[in-house]
Formats: sequence, structure tokens, C-alpha cells
Amino acid sequence: MRFGFFDQLPCAGTDSEYQRYQDLMAQIELGDVLGFDTVWLGELHFSRAFSILADPLMVLAAAAQRTTRIRLGTAVTLLPLHNPVKIAEEAAVADLLSNGRLEFGVGRGTAPVHYDGYRIPQDESRERFEEAIDFIVQAWTQNQFSFQGKYFRARDLTVVPKPLQTPHPRVRIAANSPDTFPLAARRRLPIFATPLINPPDKLKEGLGVYRAALPAGMHGDTALAFPVHVATSREQARAECETSLLSFLREAGDRLRPLGSADIKSFEAWRQVLARIQRVKYEDVDGEMAVFGDPDYCVQRVQALRREYGMDEFICYFNQGGLMEHSLVKQSMTLFANEVMPHCR
Repeated sequence: MRFGFFDQLPCAGTDSEYQRYQDLMAQIELGDVLGFDTVWLGELHFSRAFSILADPLMVLAAAAQRTTRIRLGTAVTLLPLHNPVKIAEEAAVADLLSNGRLEFGVGRGTAPVHYDGYRIPQDESRERFEEAIDFIVQAWTQNQFSFQGKYFRARDLTVVPKPLQTPHPRVRIAANSPDTFPLAARRRLPIFATPLINPPDKLKEGLGVYRAALPAGMHGDTALAFPVHVATSREQARAECETSLLSFLREAGDRLRPLGSADIKSFEAWRQVLARIQRVKYEDVDGEMAVFGDPDYCVQRVQALRREYGMDEFICYFNQGGLMEHSLVKQSMTLFANEVMPHCR
């Protein structure tokens, strides 16, 4: 099993945006040294307390200059918000600068505020998303191409540069709504998911749909993200991470609220997620979807989650809410890499 870690870079209170970026870059460098397989960065907008990571591809290109082996992933690039020409170019540059280490994770996003801020109708997100995937893959793999979609078009277009990886960087889809699991299987693409969005029973159901819909003999690939904090004891882990975790859940709930009277039918699943987030407590997260505790407990917990979900990559979310001290995050990362990962590969 592979191991990665995720961040979306919240910047709460009086924290310095400059310092938060410096801390993130240092953590990516540390992850490279410690042996994590992948770092995943999320794209979010318009909420400082929830995320200041507006352009993960730019950050990954910078991280490529400070690392040598860790793979660099977006989790995710929000395709419906962007012109696919620009994304194809930026991702190719990041792949070249990283010596072919880019992992291209894509999704639609969940926050109405994103679509409002970019002036994109949210009910167009599915069609825009699928068109953008096709457009970008053609831009990467063809010297010249034409494309005639509902939202995106090109005529005899040559997009340069091309990625270093051939035929192109791996595309991975965020599968956090019920209709995305079969879409990923139909396209034979690997997926992201997390029980922070889908409750465990719904997530397992979606994974079953994904695996059953793949062609016979094809295993697929699933990368699942879980909150993680490793400390000297279960009690110490709670003392160090509970405040930040609950802040993350509050902010996440605020991001999912419809704007005004907007009611996007295709996002019914997200209204259910919002209702669940509003009720959740630390004990719920700890018992159902997290790895919080001393190294021995964390080994047992990761092994149990692997049996439960059958994931191919375990993604650690070390600092939900962004309120934990940088030194504490580095300590947790180090304990996980040295005392948990070797027992769970």
C-alpha cells in the first residue's frame, strides 16, 4: 500500500499567509525525506480560514525544486472553473519541472461560493468536467487537435509544452458523489475518496459500484484520505488535534451551504453531507474515519482500515483546520513515517 499526505492550507485567525506557505513547503520537503509516496494539494477559493491554496499546480512546481522523489499531486484541480487550455499548459509545465512526478487529480468541487466567484453555473459542472478531461488529454497527446464541445472548443490547436510522462500524467477523479463512482469506472480511471465527505457505509457502497463496473480483471486504484495525528497516547492526540479538527468541520459546513435561494438538484448529496457535518463530534470522527493515537494504536487502525476499504493508497490529512503548530505536524508526520508506515506497506 502506498502512503501520501494531503493539505489544503487553512489560514485561521492572525496566522501569516507567508508563514503558512513556508510551513507547507517544509512539510513537503520532510515528506520527501521520510519516504511518503505522494503529497496531495487541494484547490479551494474565497475563504482564508478554510484554504489559501488557490493554485496547487504552482505550489507543486515550486515543491519540485526542493524534492527529488515524492510524487506531486493535485487533490483536486477544479476543472469546471477553468479554461482547459490553461490547465493543460500549467500541468505540463509542472510535470516537466518535477521530472515527471505530477499526479493530476481532478474534480468538480462542492462549494457554491466557488462557482459564484468564478461566475460559472454550478448545474453545468458535470458536463464541463467531462469535456475538460477529454480536452486536456487530447491537448497532451496530439500535436494538433480540434474539439467541439458544448462549453469548450478548439480548431487545429497545438498546445505546448507537452508533459514529460507518456502518454500523459495519470488522471485521478475525486469520487465523492454517487454518480462519480460509475463515471470513473467507465473511464477506467483511478479515484480519490474520503469518509469525511461520504459516511463509511456510503463510501463502501460507492467503492463497490466502482470496482464492479470496471472491466473484468481490472482492479482499479483507490486512494482514500483519513484524518491522522500520531502522538504519545490517544489522550495526547486528542488534546493536540481536537480543536483544529472541529474548526475544519465547521468551516467545511459553511462552504457547502447554498448561496441565497440556489438549489442545485445535482448536488443533493452535498446537502446530505452538510446535515451530517453539522451533527458530527470528535468521537464520531475518531471512531469511524480517523487515526488518532500512539504509534501502536495507529498501526492497528491503519491495518483495520485497509481491510475495511481495500484502498491502494492511504492518504494522511495531518492538520485539518490548520490550527496545529508546524513543529507538532512535523512530529506527527515523522512518527507516522518511522513507526506506522513500515508495518502497513
